[in-house]
Amino acid sequence: YLLLPYFIIIRVQDTFFHVFIPSSLEGEVHYSAEEAVKFIEDRITEESKSSRHLRGPHLAKLELIRRLRRQGFNDEYKLGDPEELMFQYFKKFGDKPCCFTDLKVFVDLLPATQCTKFINQLLGVVPLSTPTEDELALPADVRALQRHLCVVQLTRLLGLYHTMDKNQKLSVVRELMLRYQHGLEFGKSCLKTELQFSDYYCLLAVHVLIDVWRETGDETAVWQALTLLEEGLTHSPSNAQFKLLLVRIYCVLGAFEPVVDLYSSLDAKHIQHDTIGYLLTRYAESLGQYAAASQSCNFALRFFHSNQKDTSEYIIQAYKYGAFEKIPEFIAFRNRLNNSLHFAQVRTERMLLDLLLEANISTSLAESIKSMNLRPEEDDIPWEALRDNRDLNVFFSWDPKDRDVSEEHKKLSLEEETMWLRIRSLTLRLISGLPSLNHPMEPRNSEKTTENGVSSRIDILRLLLQQLEVAMETGKRFIEKEVQYPFLGPVPTRMAGFFSSGCSQCQTSSFYLVSDIYELDTSGLEDTGEIQERVENSLKSLLEQLKDVFSRCKGDLLEVKDGNLKTRPALLENLVFFVETISIILWVSSYCESVLRPYKLNLQKKKKKKKETSIIMPPVFTSFQDYVTGLQTLISNVVDHIKGLETHLIALKLEELILEDTSLSLEERKFSKTVQGKVQSSYLHSLLEIGELLKKRLETTKKLKI
Repeated sequence: YLLLPYFIIIRVQDTFFHVFIPSSLEGEVHYSAEEAVKFIEDRITEESKSSRHLRGPHLAKLELIRRLRRQGFNDEYKLGDPEELMFQYFKKFGDKPCCFTDLKVFVDLLPATQCTKFINQLLGVVPLSTPTEDELALPADVRALQRHLCVVQLTRLLGLYHTMDKNQKLSVVRELMLRYQHGLEFGKSCLKTELQFSDYYCLLAVHVLIDVWRETGDETAVWQALTLLEEGLTHSPSNAQFKLLLVRIYCVLGAFEPVVDLYSSLDAKHIQHDTIGYLLTRYAESLGQYAAASQSCNFALRFFHSNQKDTSEYIIQAYKYGAFEKIPEFIAFRNRLNNSLHFAQVRTERMLLDLLLEANISTSLAESIKSMNLRPEEDDIPWEALRDNRDLNVFFSWDPKDRDVSEEHKKLSLEEETMWLRIRSLTLRLISGLPSLNHPMEPRNSEKTTENGVSSRIDILRLLLQQLEVAMETGKRFIEKEVQYPFLGPVPTRMAGFFSSGCSQCQTSSFYLVSDIYELDTSGLEDTGEIQERVENSLKSLLEQLKDVFSRCKGDLLEVKDGNLKTRPALLENLVFFVETISIILWVSSYCESVLRPYKLNLQKKKKKKKETSIIMPPVFTSFQDYVTGLQTLISNVVDHIKGLETHLIALKLEELILEDTSLSLEERKFSKTVQGKVQSSYLHSLLEIGELLKKRLETTKKLKI
């Protein structure tokens, strides 16, 4: 409310300009722009006589300049030079933490050519010690530190750091960290729940390191960023920005293990599970830590389900106590969460995860689907009413407008998230339709099938498959745009990895195989030579596609290259996609077995009964058996590959790598060891869970016999 009295008059001057527009619906004008200017000048004069400095009049003047300039009338009103006004504002209020956020909205009034001069002008009035060869010019107290910190924040906001080369940026990082360490002296008496005065220096240093990493691909920068954040967290255990950045970077590096505790320590409250939960659930399943993924999904779903119950109770209480005006608010809030994009995503991923971990392992696929109350013909996602409740500005950012999260980024992200959700939802519904196609031992003819209503089920599956193809084509076209989000903005979906890994093709091929096998089943073995040949080719093709997917999973997750530690998290995501695809293919194969086995048994009975040697077994049986053998060999090879990855990870001597880096202090070496150890441990944990699940799938494969 600080600026409210001043903005009322500015609102009046806006009306003054709008009356010149013929279509304007504004009413009668009571005050002119000149009067608005005079009003603000009078307030500033009053403020100068007061013992208590007020920010409002000065900010109102800058706001008026901005609005007048936007209308193209700035030359008429000599309100002063914005650069000089901001400089004077800084001199008055630069020692307050709010100074940066106050000036942030007005920096676009500065000409690009004046930015460096403006920053130097601000630095000139910051009280710092005299610099020496060994020491920086440092502040003597918290107020001086706050002034300098404001200048540093404005320097980044004006894009001056972004124009630097790599070495200059690393030099800035070193300076910022020295200032951070010095600033800790002022916060020795701070409680654990309080932030250190110099925390922003550390955050800014990390942001610059992220720039270096993203622009050059140099992973040394990201390891250093993690080290600084872990160090910062020991001094400010309650700093949410440190934790959020650690969550983001660890996830991008493919390390989910340290993220669970970090997210939990944020102590997210109520609606925050919907607004920032995506930072956790996006990576929950994709990094292979299935137990933690289940826990994360359950945690999110518990919030949404309890909200449904709680809001109903609120509505009842509102009726009971006559607070009728609150009822529409409660209903709107409930709808907002029920239609949440995040809710739909977590629900879908949780069901896919449950099937992945249990179906045809601890329970049959049919039982798993029945317990989830899944029906392929039902789509319970409110596509038209979906609400994107994500907070995409949760990270502090000092980036210039052209590098910051824009409305276009948010729009594209929602588009991508919706496409990926559609692909996942259709995949889930296709899987849920498989058990409904199973039948008793005797094959049925097509006429009976129609009577029993089963043909409608295959029709539903074929329709869903068509929709999946369309959704995938739409997704591929989106990926071809190569949309790049700011690192501190929306998190990309798994869609790009899904296509590049080859798993999308594998999964659709397996569902087409279902259609062919069903056709063979309803038509019988006679007169289906063409269909049988198609099935044989599909089985061979599917095996080759899986081998191709496996080839994209090969390589070390963590390796030392030229004395630097390199990560390859995409390999981990590809392995997770491979396991999921293998599971889908095994469910499809189980359906194939249920169709082919009765036919083979019937032919064997006929052969024994009539003692005829002329009855020839169709090659489709041999092809299926060869395919199953190929699957077993492939899964065994992947299990061996994972064991090899584990052995390589355990053998890595990360301590030696840290000791070789003589530029690190003892404190930095300690935190470097911590972050590298966390990533290494997380990779091992992921490989262990992926390997165990694959072994269970291998056992399932051995049961496929006709």
